[in-house]
Amino acid sequence: MFGRIKPLDAILATAEKKSLHRSLGPVHLTLLGVGAIIGTGIFVLTAAAAQKAGPGMMWSFVIAGFVCAVAALCYSELASMVPVSGSAYTYTYAVVGELLAWMVGWALILEYAVAASAVSVGWSGYFMGLLKSWTGFELPAMLAAGPTWSLSGVDFSTGIINVPAIVVALSVTALLMIGTKESATFNAILVAVKVTALTMFIALALPVMNGEHFAPFAPNGWFGPPGTSGMGIVGAAASIFFAYVGFDAVSTAAEETKNPQRNVPIGLIGSLAICTIFYLFVAAGAIGAIGAQPTAIGVQPGSPEFAAQCAALAQQGQEPLVCSREALAHVLRAINYTWAGDLIGLAANLALPSVILMMLYGQTRIFFVMARDGLLPEKLATVHPKWKTPHIVTMLTGVFVAIAAALLPVGQLADISNSGTLFAFFMVAIAVLVLRVRDPKRMRPFRTPIVWIIAPVAALGCVALFFNLPIEAMLVLPIWGGIGLLVYFAYGRRKSHVGLGKIEIHEEDPDVPPQPVPPID
Repeated sequence: MFGRIKPLDAILATAEKKSLHRSLGPVHLTLLGVGAIIGTGIFVLTAAAAQKAGPGMMWSFVIAGFVCAVAALCYSELASMVPVSGSAYTYTYAVVGELLAWMVGWALILEYAVAASAVSVGWSGYFMGLLKSWTGFELPAMLAAGPTWSLSGVDFSTGIINVPAIVVALSVTALLMIGTKESATFNAILVAVKVTALTMFIALALPVMNGEHFAPFAPNGWFGPPGTSGMGIVGAAASIFFAYVGFDAVSTAAEETKNPQRNVPIGLIGSLAICTIFYLFVAAGAIGAIGAQPTAIGVQPGSPEFAAQCAALAQQGQEPLVCSREALAHVLRAINYTWAGDLIGLAANLALPSVILMMLYGQTRIFFVMARDGLLPEKLATVHPKWKTPHIVTMLTGVFVAIAAALLPVGQLADISNSGTLFAFFMVAIAVLVLRVRDPKRMRPFRTPIVWIIAPVAALGCVALFFNLPIEAMLVLPIWGGIGLLVYFAYGRRKSHVGLGKIEIHEEDPDVPPQPVPPID
């Protein structure tokens, strides 16, 4: 199992066939990273972070950004050595073997699919808020939100099913199935829309900042009250990690970068630093404008108790930041900038579907490569004769995404997605160290600086954030992993092409699903 390693030389030989022109400098890489990182998290997770940490969520952004930075430096070394699709799954297969590669691929399926569900729920909140502001129309509460879940049970008093989230998830899935491909130009326009919207938010919210809203700064402390999980400043950092995912766009561009040893770290650290500062200004504006105190100490966002407290406040005519499903638009409307709140809502409505598209692309890409390796039924990798897309796996993924979006709140979805992401990044950090020992002389276009400090810090950072997720999110990963092991031993281990002695590298097959954004010209 551990000895089944996908031949690194064969992967590299495949990668060399496409040998992209090295043309990107540090400024290009930094802008690429900023565009990839600034997305859904800041639009939709601000309220959940405020419930966990209060104004202390500003420290949460710094902590999450730091863990991303050290993980990104490890990611870049492998991305520059193994510049093919398949992400952390391919890296792990080439370094530590099939079983752990399967577990990473299985975790990535959880990451991408659940992240797409989280974005769908975030879009739903902004869409319904914009619709209400413009027309006065509201869906019945039962159809605009899913139920709340906890270890003690399910509470349907807040909602039964999130209809708008289902509609957007299935619409994007249908577009993917018939082969709609996002262009680099279109992506750049949407990045500009997001950045402009957030800049407008900062410009309007900061001038009305009230220092009294920052006290108490950390109502739930650093790790939450005793007996709670996933609360406090570090718990909020574990959730906010979702707002930074996307930095791997810089890592995977290493093969197109001039002098990657110098420019990749500049692009990574530069884009993460810019985004962290940006996020801090947004958080400061939201907190300073209307406050960000939790409804009660130690109450988990998305829990039945939290839903009941928000409902009670709504009956009194109050809607604090922590209860809003469209946090940034809500802040601007609360300080009498209704037009600006509507513009933020419009920007979110335009930009978030493209994020769902990219998540689903990433998902189908991992599924496709795993099926072509024989670890999943090869029928899943069937390409439609007319549309030229892996329609079966795309449809299955889309249905799963729609069901999760219909039934779970955004904060819980983001935490579940983070559990898969943190595991994948942990494995990448370990793989870098294993390969340094096993194959120290291999060509590395980018080498992680002071790797014996950076990689362990990245691994420990991922573990620390994982254990500060809510208990429900932590339990999902081992349960999902257990299901994955059953599938592997029942099917994948017997059918694996590497196990059967077939040396095939499918990452660059002509009919592999396209990247979300074409290579940079």
